[in-house]
Amino acid sequence: MQITNDGLTLHLAEDGDPSLPPLLMLHGITSFAGTWNWIVPELAQRYRVLRLDFRGHGASDRSPGAYSSEGYVSDAIAVCEQVIGQPCVVVGHSLGGVTAAIVMQRRPDLIRAAILEDPPLGIRAASAGEAGGAHGLLDAFRLMRQSIPGLQAAGMSAEAVAGFLAAVPTATGATMGDTIEANGLLSMAGSLLAVDAAVLDPVLDGTIDLLLDADRGFDPPTLIVTADPAKPDAVADPEIARHFASISPATEVLTVAGAGHLIHDEVVSRSAFREAVLEFLDRIGS
Repeated sequence: MQITNDGLTLHLAEDGDPSLPPLLMLHGITSFAGTWNWIVPELAQRYRVLRLDFRGHGASDRSPGAYSSEGYVSDAIAVCEQVIGQPCVVVGHSLGGVTAAIVMQRRPDLIRAAILEDPPLGIRAASAGEAGGAHGLLDAFRLMRQSIPGLQAAGMSAEAVAGFLAAVPTATGATMGDTIEANGLLSMAGSLLAVDAAVLDPVLDGTIDLLLDADRGFDPPTLIVTADPAKPDAVADPEIARHFASISPATEVLTVAGAGHLIHDEVVSRSAFREAVLEFLDRIGS
């Protein structure tokens, strides 16, 4: 499915019976709709599952210079207004999570409930061991910004890229193949082959607009799932998440021990994420 927003054509994958309650899934900064492939069959038994490729990602139009929080929020709202037409459940990872949070603050009428996976509600302070005080993900983003154009120009298949990624060492000494689910690596490879590397520029140069109001809570029932704060790539500070829970009566926080930022794709944490999602959906009902 395709929709038009802000002069751009956006791709939207749809699964499940259209008469079922709607559930919108939003991906992270270098990802795409395919990152949710592993859980869609299960969710589609109960929901009309819609997965958006944000501008510059996946099969959606590229728009250099327009990769801003405002733009991503606009994309999500466009799906809600043009396609869904009723309050929906939203599941968002990282960029997708904070985008859902902003939409809840601005347009709570569009969202019935939300699951926010390690969203940047406020980047946690760097630990003393992090060189230069930089967040652990920034070095990875710099490398990706440099390597993605060449990777795309090489004409490699997603399977070949996934094989390359599997051998990449992580900070712990294990390889990505040891720590990331195989289908997670494949979707990561597909996303890297389809993303405009310029989406990373506002993050790397510090110009990404911060639209979340720290003093305003979330009205819809919300589950914030955070990575383990001991992990160098953890984004959602559990203390900041608990702050939002303290001013949002229907918001709860779950921190997944041992999980890094890619909670839903890591071998140690995917099952915990799946269980948390399904249990929350059971509680909010359809």
